[in-house]
Amino acid sequence: MNRAILGVTHSPPGFIVPPGACDCHTHVFGPAARFGFTPQRLYTPGDALVEDLFAHQLALGLDRVVIVQPSTYGTDNSATLWGMRALGPKRARGVAVIGPETSDAALAEMRTAGIRGVRLNLQTAGQNDPVAARAMLAEAAARVGPLGWHIQVFTNLAMIEALAADFAALGLPLVIDHMGASRAELGLGQPGFAALVKLIGDGHAHVKLSAPHRISSLPGYPDVAPIARALIAANPARMLWGSDWPHPGGSARGQTDLATIEPFHGEDDGLGLARLAGWADHEQALLQAILVDNPARLYGF
Repeated sequence: MNRAILGVTHSPPGFIVPPGACDCHTHVFGPAARFGFTPQRLYTPGDALVEDLFAHQLALGLDRVVIVQPSTYGTDNSATLWGMRALGPKRARGVAVIGPETSDAALAEMRTAGIRGVRLNLQTAGQNDPVAARAMLAEAAARVGPLGWHIQVFTNLAMIEALAADFAALGLPLVIDHMGASRAELGLGQPGFAALVKLIGDGHAHVKLSAPHRISSLPGYPDVAPIARALIAANPARMLWGSDWPHPGGSARGQTDLATIEPFHGEDDGLGLARLAGWADHEQALLQAILVDNPARLYGF
């Protein structure tokens, strides 16, 4: 049955979603009156409440979810933690954003709540200096390594190639967002893609098969399929799937001021799951690994 959440109708996935399946990349926004945004944000989203996220999970037949701290809240993880607690420990885990002001006591509290990683949002911040990113990576590893957490990085292929040796030597799990921000139209030979494939193949990184709308401009994103298939082939045990719900980034950044609410990108996430099944050649064992086993191992479900 089709279900509409936040004005978007989600189709049935078209296959039997295995028990324990996890959406590894979602966000919670709001209520705006309760959780204030950072003045340094690049955009202002509307509300996408935990109730909406739960409805989204039910519509797709998913049992587990990872809530990722969005850039709009900076290092104030209150909305993310609220969403996790509302969904409960059997269903939800989280990825936080921290800074020097984040105390060890706050980290301990986050761990108890179900946070299992921290995110370095280099791409959104426009951080393309490998030297600066290397320092941020080392600082994050020193803070969260003792907690057994992973580091999640949103960056592009050029940065991945420049930091490949650092990623390989990190000593704790690494997750790369949104297929490494590859450009689908450039295909498998684009600069930096081989470095991403090698990191995954060598077991040094997980990658999220998420947000194809961020890397393709074609209807239905058919040019993403070779990218996704190459990543899956490199190491199925390092694949994760995420919807990127509620899909922030519906308008061109820089064209709105912070007083204007930026619309969410209208994505049918049932079709997104069906697309994943196609990338996996509808192999049930492979879908079980991507949707259930890999996230259970990484996030500690």
